[in-house]
Amino acid sequence: MKIFSESHKTVFVVDHCPYMAESCRQHVEFDMLVKNRTQGIIPLAPISKSLWTCSVESSMEYCRIMYDIFPFKKLVNFIVSDSGAHVLNSWTQEDQNLQELMAALAAVGPPNPRADPECCSILHGLVAAVETLCKITEYQHEARTLLMENAERVGNRGRIICITNAKSDSHVRMLEDCVQETIHEHNKLAANSDHLMQIQKCELVLIHTYAVGEDSLVSDRPKKELSPVLTSEVHSVRAGRHLATKLNILVQQHFDLASTTITNIPMKEEQHANTSANYDVELLHHKDAHVDFLKSGDTHIGGSSREGSFKETITLKWCTPRTNNIELHYCTGAYRISPVDVNSRPSSCLTNFLLNGRSVLLEQPRKSGSKVISHMLSSHGGEIFLHVLSSSRSILEDPPSISEGCGGRVTDYRITDFGEFMRENRLTPFLDPRYKIDGSLEIPLERAKDQLEKHTRYWPMIISQTTIFNMQAVVPLASVIVKESLTEEDVLNCQKTIYNLVDMERKNDPLPISTVGTRGKGPKRDEQYRIMWNELETLVRAHINNSEKHQRVLECLMACRSKPPEEEERKKRGRKREDKEDKSEKAVKDYEQEKSWQDSERLKGILERGKEELAEAEIIKDSPDSPEPPNKKPLVEMDETPPIEKSKGPVSLLSLWSNRINTANSRKHQEFAGRLNSVNNRAELYQHLKEENGMETTENGKASRQ
Repeated sequence: MKIFSESHKTVFVVDHCPYMAESCRQHVEFDMLVKNRTQGIIPLAPISKSLWTCSVESSMEYCRIMYDIFPFKKLVNFIVSDSGAHVLNSWTQEDQNLQELMAALAAVGPPNPRADPECCSILHGLVAAVETLCKITEYQHEARTLLMENAERVGNRGRIICITNAKSDSHVRMLEDCVQETIHEHNKLAANSDHLMQIQKCELVLIHTYAVGEDSLVSDRPKKELSPVLTSEVHSVRAGRHLATKLNILVQQHFDLASTTITNIPMKEEQHANTSANYDVELLHHKDAHVDFLKSGDTHIGGSSREGSFKETITLKWCTPRTNNIELHYCTGAYRISPVDVNSRPSSCLTNFLLNGRSVLLEQPRKSGSKVISHMLSSHGGEIFLHVLSSSRSILEDPPSISEGCGGRVTDYRITDFGEFMRENRLTPFLDPRYKIDGSLEIPLERAKDQLEKHTRYWPMIISQTTIFNMQAVVPLASVIVKESLTEEDVLNCQKTIYNLVDMERKNDPLPISTVGTRGKGPKRDEQYRIMWNELETLVRAHINNSEKHQRVLECLMACRSKPPEEEERKKRGRKREDKEDKSEKAVKDYEQEKSWQDSERLKGILERGKEELAEAEIIKDSPDSPEPPNKKPLVEMDETPPIEKSKGPVSLLSLWSNRINTANSRKHQEFAGRLNSVNNRAELYQHLKEENGMETTENGKASRQ
């Protein structure tokens, strides 16, 4: 169905009765030359606008913002009501501009305060507004022409904004009843006409405006549905700037607009051309320009919008433009903008700067870190657009590997399982209709969503966060428990799976428990099975409401979890045995550490004594009166520890252990015969050769020929 929303047609009905000529009592200083005034000249009195002037200015500001952001397909019809209804323009695109409306309002002129108020009524304008909404616009006619036989599928909706000075709440209800009856009557006429369309939905916005300082006779009321076709809301607003602020709020609500404030705009002062100051400019645009902020949760909200607007504004910081080439930036969207205060000097300077072909980059304000440029202002064809720049990874780049993890922290995603999960939940054409138990037609898309919801009730994404999905023994249960209904065979398979897990626990088989981020050996075997049973219970309970057979699976699981007393006693004995083993291992480690420390202390003492003796020998040798020390030979004793080499630093544990092993091994093997028969620790080699050559040995090892 081609639906035109309520914002496609907007009808303004402005009261032109004599009471609208009254002053709004909000004074405007007309004579601003206070300091340079010549003495003797009487200052000009302040002026105040009428209720009519305030209403026209506010409604024109509403239309200006709408035309700036939506130059097409958003249409306004202006009606002035006094003794009759005066329609100032039509739905054609040629009449949709401020110049046409201002010229028509100038022709109407201000209300006559001396006219007969009994002859004037706002009802004439409301009846004409309903009649105007039944007329077909160019866009609706085009859509009806394209659909031809299905022309009735084109929707017709609209909005009526009525600005008047109501007498009481009962007067407001009378206006609402009049609009409701008129819609009913004109829908009957439109049903029998080819040039009119029935109104399917109409929003009535009644704005009661009154002078500043007076008490309001009408109370505010939020949107209320009066009938399936008509909804109504009432706003009681003081005239002047309060009425302008209310229309600014309404235009943001009606057209889904958002506010962005550009801060730190450098601008030269008028009085001092050499100095500059920073200014702020607030812009309105479609809310889709902030969609990236809403997704990331980083809204950079800088406070309420101008004049206490209902929506908060998002603050972006001015970046000094460095280039005019806008094609250098990767843009994901462009939206027309409209300044909130169009006549202010900062807004005028900014728009002129952009219309001259310059572009401005906007960055997100951050207290720390590198700046992020998220938007850009630039003009195209005389219109200014707010461009949304991609501040994240571009779609033109290669996507990041899932194994890298978010921020480089998580790397153990269940990638293979997720691929299987996607294959099981693919969308396929569904041609044959299916019916639910209650006889209603089953929608394939809703059925697919329901299946996806069942499969994701419990589905851990990380390997280290699950135990049962890492076990092949649990696959038969996990694959069928997500079904909407189970067969008897499915229940039997689930029960077998549970019994197999009980048997594994009885045999004390190991489980695939992840020890990432934990110290030591991880949880004990009993604790591992407790974690596994808890997770399995969570999975089954997530699907307990699917059918009664799911309940049977849970009952089997809970029955197996409640162990008999002898099983608990066996577990306790197993835990005590594990504790004893841990204590014995710890005692052995402590003994080895103590022994190595004692060996280290003993060797350290031997080294210290060797150093002292060496130092004394050096002192005696260096003395001029000391005799030459005798040439000492080292004593080698087989049963003693071999001499330790001089070390320059502390002895390592490896050196201690190697010395100990070498000493023990030297006692186990048979000693070399040459060393046993040696003289002065020297053994004569090749003695049989010397004897054959007539050589004979002497006591000191020197040979002489006979």
